[in-house]
Amino acid sequence: MNTSSHLKAQARFPLQEHFLPRKNSKENLDRFIPNRSAMDFDYAHYALTEGRKGKDQEAAEVISPSREAYRKQLAETMNLNHTRILAFRNKPQAPVQFLPSDNSASLHQQPKSLKPRRYIPQTSERTLDAPDIVDDFYLNVLDWGCANVLAIALGHTVYLWDASTGSTSELVTIDEEKGPVTSINWAPDGRHVAIGLNNSEVQLWDSASNRQLRTLKGGHGSRVGSLAWNNHILTTGGMDGLIINNDVRIRSHVVETYRGHTQEVCGLKWSGSGQQLASGGNDNVVHIWDRSVASSNTTTQWLHRLEEHTSAVKALAWCPFQANLLATGGGGGDRTIKFWNSHTGACLNSVDTGSQVCSLLWSKNERELLSSHGFTQNQLTLWKYPSMVKMAELTGHTSRVLYMAQSPDGCTVASAAGDETLRFWNVFGVPETTKKPAPKAAHEPFSHVNRIR
Repeated sequence: MNTSSHLKAQARFPLQEHFLPRKNSKENLDRFIPNRSAMDFDYAHYALTEGRKGKDQEAAEVISPSREAYRKQLAETMNLNHTRILAFRNKPQAPVQFLPSDNSASLHQQPKSLKPRRYIPQTSERTLDAPDIVDDFYLNVLDWGCANVLAIALGHTVYLWDASTGSTSELVTIDEEKGPVTSINWAPDGRHVAIGLNNSEVQLWDSASNRQLRTLKGGHGSRVGSLAWNNHILTTGGMDGLIINNDVRIRSHVVETYRGHTQEVCGLKWSGSGQQLASGGNDNVVHIWDRSVASSNTTTQWLHRLEEHTSAVKALAWCPFQANLLATGGGGGDRTIKFWNSHTGACLNSVDTGSQVCSLLWSKNERELLSSHGFTQNQLTLWKYPSMVKMAELTGHTSRVLYMAQSPDGCTVASAAGDETLRFWNVFGVPETTKKPAPKAAHEPFSHVNRIR
């Protein structure tokens, strides 16, 4: 079980704190360095030589009021009334006028409460090592469960990082002939996790007991690069272009097969209601499927086939505040984020981001969308919806940011890139302390299943 890549990962301490020298975006305000572009060298030379002689002579003479007025006017006209020779880059900012200066009556016309602008840190809060992470645009090897445990696949090994304690544990190392791990997705209960493999199998694990529950076989003919849970239904997408709904409670787990993609399925997302499924493929196509018209006997026809993207579509995100709104992102040959009405199939908007779109996440608290990108800047971009004005650009990764996952409270985002680092960003604000207590974990989707395989 201990492959060479696994030994290499162990030697590099996976998911350990990765300290990098941080660049300070602020200027050195305690150093006063003259700014040559803002200086008048001719006047500086005059003031240091001839100008001093003139002042000494004037001091020795008795100057009449009229002559003094004439001298001041002449200095003003000739721009000779400088007080400094050196000019500096850093100047104090003008004070901001928060209150009207007219009278107190206008105060009553101001809004009662103005929401302060949220501070968005420009650097990652924490960076962890992620050696041997697979640098493959079509895979999905990072997920954050509702129990606040993050799962990540590094080569053939799946690691669990507990965000509450910062502790790391190894869940499983896959055999060389079966791996590497190509996809990961937590079940709604936050305890069970599905692991897609390069050999077309899918394993189900209990993270609490580190026990494998079963293996799903026979559905796909090649690697499983995308997974999505919908209660007890685990949807899998493969390189063979198939999308399969697996009921993990029963022995014959394949209950529905969706055929529509001609190339690898690299993105799968169920809507919040669990009624609609969005799929994206390497064939540049997005499909929207509806469970209400699903049948276990025949191949289900898609509800909408969206062909406006010009590159592979991996990034998919259902809007949390508008049920029928779907955001999709195209690869390097497309570079756009598109918004769709899932009821009508209409494209509502298309925004050119200028770079490969690898992942999309909606904020749970604000009308904002976060995108992660590949070539050439490898950045995370925060957009205001629906204006799509850029609120922030977060840089730090040195390779394309292939994977993103959101914390259960919706505030922190984890990003993993081909540079073998896992970074955490406080991009969506801080948790509200007045929120209601978190609901109890959902019933385990296959708790009564006793067999291993």
